[in-house]
Amino acid sequence: MKAPEVVTYALTVNGIRHRVQTEARKLLLDVLREDLGLAGPHAGCEHGVCGACTVLMNGRTVRSCLMFGVQAVDSRILTIEGVAKDGVLHPLQQEFSVHHALQCGFCTPGMILTALEFLGEHPDPTEVDVRDALSGNLCRCTGYDSIVDAVLAAGRRMREGRKAGV
Repeated sequence: MKAPEVVTYALTVNGIRHRVQTEARKLLLDVLREDLGLAGPHAGCEHGVCGACTVLMNGRTVRSCLMFGVQAVDSRILTIEGVAKDGVLHPLQQEFSVHHALQCGFCTPGMILTALEFLGEHPDPTEVDVRDALSGNLCRCTGYDSIVDAVLAAGRRMREGRKAGV
């Protein structure tokens, strides 16, 4: 049996360029977790259904369990570890805490990254809009109400921040 092909490539994750040497067939999820030590993206269903592995690639959500790491070359990857800036939590992270929008925390990184993309495109959503946007991310603990409340509150804070020039 032939050994798997090993490739070397660069990935930009959370604003930091990394050099990775791994099997060409290794999933982005596994590269992030095993090679870069980022525990935020989670392996849930491994079929792209649950959203636990969600990351942003060039500002768009992707399921890191459905793509190879080499497919992310020349892209900007953002994981939950890169959302806070200079030690200050993003409004979404703060509101998830305030609204108790997490229990076990397994879905939280994917929920926050999905909401981050969504609020960037829909700064003043309705509850129905938020529920629709998050419908691809599964949570087995919260019942979703607190998550929706957190996203709506974060959206308000982000709008106020834009108005104030922050």
